[in-house]
Amino acid sequence: MGAPDPLLEGLVDHRPDRATLTADVLAGLSARPRALPSKYFYDARGSALFECITRQPEYYLTRTELDLLRQVLPEIAAQVGPQARVVEYGSGSGRKTRLLLQALQDVVAYTPVEISRTALLDSVRALAADFPAIEMLPVCADFTALPALPPARRPERRTLLFFPGSTLGNFTEAAAVPILRGMRQAMGPDGLALIGIDLDKDPAIIEAAYNDAAGVTAAFTLNLLARLNREIGSDFDLSGFAHRARYAAARRRIETSLVSHRAQVVHVAGRAFAFERGEAMHVEYSHKYDDAQFAAMAAAAGLRVAAAWDAPARMFGLRLLRAA
Repeated sequence: MGAPDPLLEGLVDHRPDRATLTADVLAGLSARPRALPSKYFYDARGSALFECITRQPEYYLTRTELDLLRQVLPEIAAQVGPQARVVEYGSGSGRKTRLLLQALQDVVAYTPVEISRTALLDSVRALAADFPAIEMLPVCADFTALPALPPARRPERRTLLFFPGSTLGNFTEAAAVPILRGMRQAMGPDGLALIGIDLDKDPAIIEAAYNDAAGVTAAFTLNLLARLNREIGSDFDLSGFAHRARYAAARRRIETSLVSHRAQVVHVAGRAFAFERGEAMHVEYSHKYDDAQFAAMAAAAGLRVAAAWDAPARMFGLRLLRAA
């Protein structure tokens, strides 16, 4: 037998089980219009496909945010100060995390919260090798239902919540405010939250980002159905659905759906769901913000914007939040 894996020993694992996944899918398919939760995009293949999306030429968000982080991290580090604990929501591959941990002084611990166990462990193993002085405390969970965080060995002076990548935009305002409110509680009275937001801009630029020419985003969306077939025994015919992502300017958001090519019946957990030809099943929103809207959301959660940085042409923004 090999030596025990310290990351696995310390892992807090709250992955949704099969019963939860099935219940969420049944509820979504029973709704009108039908919907599937976007959090289930991220199995091992979904996480790998999303990483590929971030490198597509049309997908400006990741490279723009990385460039912006490189420019402003010295300012951020000065505001955070030494001996912070970093808690990241939806940590993914950790490319942005690496920049943050390099910039901050004497980080006490890093706690990534990620629903994909494979992506979480791959990222933390790589970061642990490069930052051996930082305690790694991974949590496999849905950050919208955050469990108690594991305590760090060293006391922190401040908690910094890191929520990059515009993931907040995947939630309606009614759902985003409770997430921000939970962050306000998790970071404590002297904590900070660093959040990435995509800013409203030319609809053609936005729409192209979710419809890359290589078809990677379409494969990512359809992989959700492949995951459901594998994990809960549904019988979605992937060739019977098509990816569709359109920008709804009045609502400032991309609305992504899987559209049925034909009349068909899908079976899940012994129940039959009939789809009409052309029927759209919602899978994700991607909201784009202006300053007033985001500040109002923060205020509703008991937070205020303490600092703001924008990429050139307002292609992307970073916002540092404090308790109001």
